[in-house]
This record gives sequence, structure tokens and C-alpha cells, in this order.
Amino acid sequence: MSGPAALVVPALKRHTSTVIVAHGLGDRQVPTVAVLASPMLTVSQWRRMFEETKFVFPNAPNIPITVNMGMRMPGWYDITDFSDLANRSEDEVGVLRSQKVFHDLIAQEIAAGIPSERVILGGFSQGGAMSLLAGVTAPQKLGGIFGLSCYLLLQGKLQSMVPADSPNKATPIFMGHGDADQVVRYVWGQQTANKLKEWGWDVTFKSYRGLPHSAAPEEIDDLEAFLNSRIPPLGQKEAKA
Repeated sequence: MSGPAALVVPALKRHTSTVIVAHGLGDRQVPTVAVLASPMLTVSQWRRMFEETKFVFPNAPNIPITVNMGMRMPGWYDITDFSDLANRSEDEVGVLRSQKVFHDLIAQEIAAGIPSERVILGGFSQGGAMSLLAGVTAPQKLGGIFGLSCYLLLQGKLQSMVPADSPNKATPIFMGHGDADQVVRYVWGQQTANKLKEWGWDVTFKSYRGLPHSAAPEEIDDLEAFLNSRIPPLGQKEAKA
């Protein structure tokens, strides 16, 4: 099962890095409205900021979502209930299916000549949850991982899914979460960051006062700073080397 083709925005200059951005439940990435959590961040804005970066916005398939009365909508996996992280039942089949989608996207960028350490994986809400799981379990070392307004998937199995050499143990992870989020509870984001830190991952968790299930200018600024630190422009001279 796969969704519509990903929206791909090529680099303005020589392509030296790639950012893969996963949307949230019910969203769809299309050329005219592709955004990350909010219209504040458009593809055209990011393209100007990161001229050497290709952006890939994959689309999830339309699947029935249990908590939405079985309605079909773009989703990386089914959500069966909104109970606490440790007690909820999870669509493991759907999560593993989407994990493969993201691992395949990463592999495609590497095959195209982009060093794995200049590939960033991230997303918002359900897409952020998938990015955390797919990122820490990726077989190649990534440049960075980010998840906004998201939570930890397959908590009881995640550690066993990490490759033996754990290539992303030292890969920086950026998480942002609004403390007024009533969809993906703020405490879930905190618990996720704490659990990943407990397991040894390098996580920066930032809180945004009064922010609901969305993005804010301060959060976008923090994310942009994170991206700049992980995939700085190489410049024409170094890129040719």
C-alpha cells in the first residue's frame, strides 16, 4: 500500500543535502500548499533558505482511521485509541510498512550520491512519530532527526529494532512541542524525549508556551537553526571537490 507520489522540490543550487518531511494525519502534500504544520512555512521559503537542499514530502496512503469512525484519510498508520503511550494498542503492521517507506527514501538519496550524514528525516504529529522511529532504526547514519508535536511508537519493541551497530545513537534529534497541545498531549512529547535520552540518544526538547497542535514562528526558527547546524551549505568550491 502506498500513497500518491511524493512532492519533490529540487535544490536551487548544486544538490548536497536532502530533507525528508512527513506530514501529519489527514494531511496531504501538494505543490501549492505543502507546509509543515502551518502555512507559516512553505516550500518556497525553505527552498530559498537552503539552496543546496532537496526537499522530499512523501504522501501517506488513504487508510481507515479507527478513532475517526473508520473514515479513510492519509495516514502513516491507524490510531485505535488515545490512551497513554504505555497502554495504547498500536497498528504495528502500519508502522512497519511506513518505516520501510522512509528507509527506502533515505536509501534512494544515498544511491543518488548524497552522503547519508547530509540526509535529515523529520515530520509533524503522526509524521514526526514515524520520523523518530524510522530515524533511530535507520541502517545508515543520518545528519539529523526531528519530530514536532509527536510521540514514541512501539515503545516496547523499539530498542530491539535498532541495528546492532546503532549508527544513529549520536545523531542529534530535535523535538518541539506546544504546552497547550490537546491532540498530541504535551506530556507525551516530554515522555518521548526522556525515554529516548534514557536509552542514550542525543535529544533536544523545546517547549512552546500556549502553542496548540500547530507550529509557531519561534519553533520554526529553532528548527531552521537545527537544520543549518546539521546540513550547512558546502559552497561551490567544496561541493566540486
